[in-house]
Amino acid sequence: MSAALKVVRAGLFDTLQDLGRTGFMALGMPTAGAMDRIGLGLANALVGNPQHTAGIEIGVMGPDLLVEADSVRVALVGPLSPQLIDGPDAPPKPLDSDRSHLLKRGQTLRVGMIEGASTAYVAVAGGFALPSFMGSLSTYSRAGIGGFDGRKLAAGDLLPLAKASVPAVNERKLAQPFDYGSGPIRVIWGPQEDYFSEAGRKTFVESEYRVSKEADRMGIRFEGPVIAHAKPVDKGGADIISDGIAPGAIQVPGAGLPIVLMADRQTVGGYPKIATVASVDLPRLGRLLPGQTVRFAAITVEEAEALRRDQEARLQRAIAGFAVARPPGGIDLVRLYEENLIDGVVFDSPWNVTSKPSSAEGGTK
Repeated sequence: MSAALKVVRAGLFDTLQDLGRTGFMALGMPTAGAMDRIGLGLANALVGNPQHTAGIEIGVMGPDLLVEADSVRVALVGPLSPQLIDGPDAPPKPLDSDRSHLLKRGQTLRVGMIEGASTAYVAVAGGFALPSFMGSLSTYSRAGIGGFDGRKLAAGDLLPLAKASVPAVNERKLAQPFDYGSGPIRVIWGPQEDYFSEAGRKTFVESEYRVSKEADRMGIRFEGPVIAHAKPVDKGGADIISDGIAPGAIQVPGAGLPIVLMADRQTVGGYPKIATVASVDLPRLGRLLPGQTVRFAAITVEEAEALRRDQEARLQRAIAGFAVARPPGGIDLVRLYEENLIDGVVFDSPWNVTSKPSSAEGGTK
């Protein structure tokens, strides 16, 4: 019997994503990949996977997943309130997020809603036994490639697991939620900031912008003050010869409102780009919900590189600082193995409990 997770109830927009299909934009292939690489990396680390392993990216509301394997270790990362269902008639039991869990055959993981963000992750130990496309399992649904049949997960899907079972070991959890930062979204001017007037550039960095309902894995359209182009729009002020699109590129079409291009962005575009989001803040953008607001602040390339290095160092410290996640009423195996198992209370028969003397009282070592 093959090991799998069965989708018994689909979420809103859940796809398999790793860190993306890099190196093929010159061939017209978008990278796709996780909207929040930090969340995916933490989830993978909690179950012992390399950080680039494909996991399930949850979009707003997650699925119900039935375990069709002897056992599977999963980790959930993000502001979730998941539940475990032990059988068809069993009531749901609450689970914690930001930690790993050992699940057994017949149990159902109800991922549930994300609270206050748009994105969360589920990783499984060993990953999914699915073929890669151009070196990646990332789903690019617009072209129907990658992931599971190139689309979002649907009820009835069987996600094959690379491991049929996993050993029972201490589960792990984040010592504290990862700090994504706050304040303005940091950007680097360009590459076409000269296509905007001085007043337009000032508007961009001094105004508040709201995430519109037109926000998805391809890009985030913002609502707010109009950014003025240097030339009239009817005279080509909002047009350039199409060029490459970097992650976080901020296009401003003729309407004068910014669009931040994200994981499923196209490879080239013909609107001028006033700025590009520093990579340190792309995970923050990948978690935004419609109606949430941001401001933008310009920094230098050197500052952006330093911020990203610091973020990567903090991520590695968070992984190194994972704590033991002791289940309610469960046993902390690490603490147990560290204790002196000779001393203390022992059971010498099924009915009699005796207190064994310590070595200081003449007990045997």
